[in-house]
Amino acid sequence: MNILQALILAIIEGFTEFLPISSTGHMTLATHLMAIPETEFVKSFMIIIQIGAIAAIAVVYYKKILTDFPTWKKVITAFIPQAVLGLALYKFIKSQLIGNAIVVVVSLIVGGIILILFEKIVSKKILEQKEIIDLGYKKSAYIGLFQAISMIPGVSRSAATIIGGVLQGLSRKSAVEFSFFLAIPTMAAATLLDLAKIGFSFDSSQYMILSVGTIGSFLTGLLAIKGFLKYVQNHSLAIFGYYRIVIGLLYLFLIIL
Repeated sequence: MNILQALILAIIEGFTEFLPISSTGHMTLATHLMAIPETEFVKSFMIIIQIGAIAAIAVVYYKKILTDFPTWKKVITAFIPQAVLGLALYKFIKSQLIGNAIVVVVSLIVGGIILILFEKIVSKKILEQKEIIDLGYKKSAYIGLFQAISMIPGVSRSAATIIGGVLQGLSRKSAVEFSFFLAIPTMAAATLLDLAKIGFSFDSSQYMILSVGTIGSFLTGLLAIKGFLKYVQNHSLAIFGYYRIVIGLLYLFLIIL
């Protein structure tokens, strides 16, 4: 992987991390399109540059992050399922799922169908419009279980947590914000776990590539957070479902078959 490729992947990560279309899935497809070998470093790169996205959340929500302790208790509760399953399945996920184009394509298409059905049928029947402060710990844990599904590449973490949040009675805006906050411990833990497993064994050029990726994802993440939060308050997420299906089918027929 060279610097330009790293920058392209960073832009993809930053723009797609907070949208319900799967950042890991898009980066996996992009690496195949750019013919980047599926090395352990490339897999680690796709995990580690999420730190940039975390930094973007911290900048946008720094006041709430520093002062809203009740919200943080619920976020940590929701993080527990991902922490337990992620630690137990780390080796399998990294060796068998990350970088697997077939898994990504299937997840994109199936996830797109689920997102459309959710918007067309399920969400219209949910009348509750709670704020995060009204969310109980049990319901927070349920949202965390939804997020855990996103360990499968192509299953959007954002989509899973937003759907989980709305199903637990949160308003769309609150569900999106809860998804943002939950990303902080989730992505931080994923990055630290990967770094611990590989022992920080990068050379100078790889550290440079990681730096470019992290900074790039931070800058593009800032734009994505503000734009998506504004969009989701008054628009359906179904368009992202259709997008997922189209991208999945295009990749299936043009690249894999």
